[in-house]
Amino acid sequence: MKNQHLDRFEIRLSGLGGQGILTLGKVMGSGLALGQGYNVTQTQSYGPEARGGASRSDLVISSEKISYPKAESVDLLIALSQEACNMYYRNLKPGGLLLIESELVKQPPVNNFLGLPFTSLAKDKIGLVQAMNTIVLGAATYLLPFAQQKVIRKNLEQILPAKIVEINVKAFNLGYKEAKKNFGDPEELWKANSVVVPDEDTDYDSI
Repeated sequence: MKNQHLDRFEIRLSGLGGQGILTLGKVMGSGLALGQGYNVTQTQSYGPEARGGASRSDLVISSEKISYPKAESVDLLIALSQEACNMYYRNLKPGGLLLIESELVKQPPVNNFLGLPFTSLAKDKIGLVQAMNTIVLGAATYLLPFAQQKVIRKNLEQILPAKIVEINVKAFNLGYKEAKKNFGDPEELWKANSVVVPDEDTDYDSI
């Protein structure tokens, strides 16, 4: 499959220490760079490394050389905490997408957003809360028209320790499936994003 040409695309992954934000950024960035051949820069920032400190990981993706490595006008903002959402929403460009952890971000700063209960999905469907960031990776892969599901998943399999590959592939597939079920056609979302949050009573399919 031929890569979609990108002039510049910026992603900010943000949340709390302990949610695997930095690992998520590294896995996504390496998948797009090594697996698909894009030029990718990855920068990160975090407060106290103790759980609860704010953290973020930024990716800049392009088919061309990247002249400035830091994200400033974000196309996709992933916010896994209320604090992160409040802090970084101002950097989301008009027409960009906001993806939130819908149980932790109770007051989104805008009406147009996408949400999934990533932590509950990890706990209830995977049986491992720490797999939450891999569920996010699956959902983000679905939302990005230029990200190839098979390539990102293969990269995940290659870089993780063998003993945790199976459960993380399961988490990735779950995130991709839930995003597809709840968010609709990603191409259309980028044209006109709208509020898409699953009902609290959503019966998640078994995986």
